[in-house]
Amino acid sequence: MQVQQTIESKLAEGLAPAHLEVINESHMHSVPPGSESHFKVIVVSPRFDGLNRIKRHQTVNGILADELAGPIHALSMETYTVEEWHARGGRTLASPQCMGGAKAEAG
Repeated sequence: MQVQQTIESKLAEGLAPAHLEVINESHMHSVPPGSESHFKVIVVSPRFDGLNRIKRHQTVNGILADELAGPIHALSMETYTVEEWHARGGRTLASPQCMGGAKAEAG
């Protein structure tokens, strides 16, 4: 199973999300083509009710502990309650451009 599919499966099972996006952003970094090492997840779950951002991120990190110890180099997260997601109108944050390695040197 590919890394992205594993992330999707584990978060779906562990958080029963109302909305889940797993975006492979590896192409935005200095990695070989086809890499699965840099991800952004957007998770909307009722399980986040009453949890601050740190606790939400710790929850996601716990679910993905094996992947974070292995193939995932970087993981960006947006974690929302259902109410917060609706208040945002489903809008997400744009990912910044990579400033590391060869990408920064090329500019």
